Amino acid sequence: MKSCVTVSLVPEAKGGPFVFWDDFRAACQSAGELGFDAVELFAPGPEAISSIEISECLAQSNLSLAAVGTGAGWVRHRLTLTDEDPAVRTKAIQFVRSMIDFGAQFNAPTIIGSMQGRAATAEGRGDCLKRLAEALAELGEYAARQQQRLIYEPLNRYETNLCNTLANGCQLLDEVRQPAVCLLADLFHMNIEEVNLAESLRNAGSQVGHVHFVDSNRRAAGFGHLSFSPIITTLHEIGYEGFLSAEALSWPNPLAAARQTIDMFHQTR
Repeated sequence: MKSCVTVSLVPEAKGGPFVFWDDFRAACQSAGELGFDAVELFAPGPEAISSIEISECLAQSNLSLAAVGTGAGWVRHRLTLTDEDPAVRTKAIQFVRSMIDFGAQFNAPTIIGSMQGRAATAEGRGDCLKRLAEALAELGEYAARQQQRLIYEPLNRYETNLCNTLANGCQLLDEVRQPAVCLLADLFHMNIEEVNLAESLRNAGSQVGHVHFVDSNRRAAGFGHLSFSPIITTLHEIGYEGFLSAEALSWPNPLAAARQTIDMFHQTR
């Protein structure tokens, strides 16, 4: 498994669970000095930072780009893949496609989290899930044509009412039937929704394609009450060889959160 830390360039997401903010070059320099293998980037859109600058920053700090997020599609543009308005869904698809193109330049998959949206009513949940499955199938096929993956993230009940557990995510992927689409296991969301985190990871098995390595309170690993030993053991058991990425609050400050993460990574992996 490889270490990773998040960088956000999205002003509207300020205060959210990202370790580094605003300055991609400085974030890469800090991540490299601390010994991380990669960074995970959340940008307002594909035009926010040039591919040349990204390549230079990654090369100078001996990093790779683990994944790109699409959350700005929601927090900045208010787009979701399950909106009742087909025109909005089309715009959402176009935004995600642009981020897939952006990430593919660096062999980085794209994450779908908040852009999944939520059902306005319990009765409408089934229709929302159908629209989500259709969107993931279309976008997964688009990603596959570029030899990339699309990573879908179940979120806790306070952020969506569609898929809250890894089991829900697996059921959705069974409907999607697109091998390029995999699951993101976020330990913060799992701590809220799962009965047993290790068991849920074991049951999801090879469908787990990315992990957000974070503690129960969304602070860096080790700053909460999660027990990481059974989680890491299970990840080894299911053959997971991807990133443990710190989508964590920058508490008490970005550098301290990053240092805590890399220390826990070396202690537990």
